[in-house]
Amino acid sequence: MNVEVVAVGTELLLGQIVDTNSSWIGEQLALVGLDSFFQTKVGDNLDRLVDTLRRALDRSDAVIVCGGLGPTQDDLTREALGVLVEEPLDEDDTMVERIIEMFGSRGRRMPMNNLNQARKPASAEFIPVMPGTAPGLVLPTQHGVVYAVPGVPWEMKEMLTGFVLGDLSRRSGDPAAIASRTLRTWGESESGLSEMLAPRMAELDEVGNPTLAFLASGFEGLKVRITAKAADAAAATEIVDEEADHLRALLGPLVFGRDGDNMESAVLAALEARGHTLAVAESLTGGLLGSRLASVPGASAVFRGGVIAYHPEVKQQLLGVPDGPVVTEEAALAMARGARSSLGADVGLATTGVAGPEELEGQRAGTVCLAAVWPGGEASTTLGLPGGRQQIREFSCISVLDLLRRRMLVDDDAEA
Repeated sequence: MNVEVVAVGTELLLGQIVDTNSSWIGEQLALVGLDSFFQTKVGDNLDRLVDTLRRALDRSDAVIVCGGLGPTQDDLTREALGVLVEEPLDEDDTMVERIIEMFGSRGRRMPMNNLNQARKPASAEFIPVMPGTAPGLVLPTQHGVVYAVPGVPWEMKEMLTGFVLGDLSRRSGDPAAIASRTLRTWGESESGLSEMLAPRMAELDEVGNPTLAFLASGFEGLKVRITAKAADAAAATEIVDEEADHLRALLGPLVFGRDGDNMESAVLAALEARGHTLAVAESLTGGLLGSRLASVPGASAVFRGGVIAYHPEVKQQLLGVPDGPVVTEEAALAMARGARSSLGADVGLATTGVAGPEELEGQRAGTVCLAAVWPGGEASTTLGLPGGRQQIREFSCISVLDLLRRRMLVDDDAEA
């Protein structure tokens, strides 16, 4: 069975509200082994909504319609379902009583237009789970089944988990589970990564399970998503975990974490495992690196703090950077040494460079010098980063963390 998600609301098309419901529903469908090939957004227009539902039923076995079940004139999902099956909407007396009782139990006056929510096509049934005043609907059709649920996220989630997902699994008659694992990488382009994994992807294409996909995530790196389908969750998880191990061996140090990891959490975890503490000195990143590190739960076990040395005099007076140009690897190394020493840390990181848009010291915007200092070693590099000021600053943060990860942590592992 494949299930399409239709999100209803003009505000979604205008960007006034971000459609998080569809992504959450897609995730839940995967967890119970149901395929979802299409997700659609449509505005509050009856003709377009009916047309969207017809198209969805032409290509999918089931449709989950999210939104448009409120009491106001622009809530058109009930009317669209009636048009779809050519049935008038009738008011259900039992649901009228339930809505009145719900308002009364909350000590609130019920506007009369809320009774619109008790109307439905004759062949539809109300979803038994009803956390709010908007009842959901199940509508069997000749081409498939339609579930209508509210757009309010917590109401929608209770209906999905309390009824819809189970009903879909029962109708599918083929219980299965889908599991995904994501490897986080940094240091290679999407085309380069694809080239590296082309032979493995060709092998997987022959068997069809698991599958691989690339997800570009800007300054968070590239993600390699592994997806597998099996008879149950344990079997699907075993498949994706085995493939993740295989890909880690192929990609080596390009992989810095998996699933919810980011570069800062991966580096902090590796430092904590080695008993090391960390300090940072920042120029062009202006505290962004420290902020990203501090956002990781438990960061205080490793991260001692940072120095924002934006002006050259601050670099010289607080961090011991020698007089002269500050967009150099020598200045970055001095900053890293100074942060490490002044904050009593085992490891020091530093960023300096030109965020732009103007040049500085004859260097163009995007020229960034990064440095890492650790017990027994030092490393520095100069990069030419793309984009505007914010993008350059973000890329600088993940790049200096990756510099430390690759040089110090990989060297430590080699020695071990």
